[in-house]
Amino acid sequence: MTNLQSPISNPTLRPDLQAVADLILPKSRVLDLGCGDGALLAHLVRHKRVLGRGVELSEAGVLACVRRGLSVRQGNLQEGLADYPDGSFDFVILSQTIPFLNEPGTIIQEMLRVGKQAIVTFPNWGYWRYRLHLLVNGRFPQATDYPPHWQSDRRWQAFTITDFTEFCQTFKIAVRQRVYLVGERPLKQSWGENWWAQTAVFALEKQTNK
Repeated sequence: MTNLQSPISNPTLRPDLQAVADLILPKSRVLDLGCGDGALLAHLVRHKRVLGRGVELSEAGVLACVRRGLSVRQGNLQEGLADYPDGSFDFVILSQTIPFLNEPGTIIQEMLRVGKQAIVTFPNWGYWRYRLHLLVNGRFPQATDYPPHWQSDRRWQAFTITDFTEFCQTFKIAVRQRVYLVGERPLKQSWGENWWAQTAVFALEKQTNK
């Protein structure tokens, strides 16, 4: 398990999506859950020649993907994953969506059923600026990379890198690689990530019994 510390290679993508793209191997089979307008998937198809598929709930997102020439189906994550047999993909991506899931453990286990690796990104609410904002202002801050307001129709649950690491241990999920971002750049130091990192990218796989 390593932490990526080199600059992100493609400045046209959102920082966490850029980090995800750097983790994907060329010519892989990729499923992007909640793929939005298809920006990441289109980049991977064009630059890494992946066999890409997407699942997106919003009609606007699906239409945007179709305009890009992407293979995307409309539906929720559970339906999208249930349609695929075991080992259908090399990578299954879930970007900035896990805070909105009612059963994240079930979804990630399904991701690891249909894919060899699951790549998950999320805002780290343990980031020191968010802690300070709450302390000083008495109001919950908004993550800069994905900022739904608390009364948004999409309800979400705040958690930290430490919370997610413990979650992986509880569900016996192995962390293959992790990338911590501060703004648009990877975190340089290899300690204190729950305090210093603004966004987290985890590459996960099934835990093997030794």
